[in-house]
Amino acid sequence: MQGKPPAYWPASGDLVVENLSARYSSDGPNVLHNLSFRIKSGERIGVVGRTGSGKSSLTLSLLRCIPADGTVYFDGIPTRTINLDELRSNITLIPQVPELLSGTLRRNIDPFGQHDDATLNDALRSAGLFSLQSESDEDRINLDTSISSGGSNLSVGQRQILALARAIVRNSKLLILDEATSAIDYKTDAVIQTSLRHELGGDVTLITVAHRLQTIMDADKIMVLDAGRIVEFDSPKELLRKEGGMLRALVDESGDRDNLIAMAESH
Repeated sequence: MQGKPPAYWPASGDLVVENLSARYSSDGPNVLHNLSFRIKSGERIGVVGRTGSGKSSLTLSLLRCIPADGTVYFDGIPTRTINLDELRSNITLIPQVPELLSGTLRRNIDPFGQHDDATLNDALRSAGLFSLQSESDEDRINLDTSISSGGSNLSVGQRQILALARAIVRNSKLLILDEATSAIDYKTDAVIQTSLRHELGGDVTLITVAHRLQTIMDADKIMVLDAGRIVEFDSPKELLRKEGGMLRALVDESGDRDNLIAMAESH
């Protein structure tokens, strides 16, 4: 098959981006401008910026969903040389409202029946599902639970947890969370964030597009985008020390300044 990567690929979540520009149509204006950065395997990266800064465009260009120039290396191989099926089956994107298939929960997290129930239940536990429901809960979700079309019989938070479990089962080395904490309650969000911190392997790279700063203030690094350009990229602690810095301005405006600073300092 053309564009088929080596069998071992990807062995790590290492991501190198060189001079990435992107647009929404072949003759449209660029929405990303010459982005270059490196994310080491296993790092947790937050991406922030005001509306229209290019956060979603960045995730779309990493998955080759929009026209782009420049080179993206995922575990050492330029992604443009890899066929789209292979690329997208090795990167997991959890969108704001994940779509699910109609059928059982088991089919949703293991569509090709490649894993046993113990593995699938471990993934659900790691993703945080069981900490949201008690053993005696009448409506307790399990592998045989029937999922209606699009997942409409589940809450957005439950759908995100199932999408995370699917990523754990797939053993994706690169996980992109286009974060929708605005759509889920604080308890569910806290469970998902705890799962992401403690349950992913040390070689899994996590990129979180943040709508709430609490989600990413303990990340290894934060990338701040503005008008399609990287204006800051460093640890939260360093960025908060920057006079006139953009992350610092976002934190100062947030109404939760002291808590966010404490999170950054404790990491």
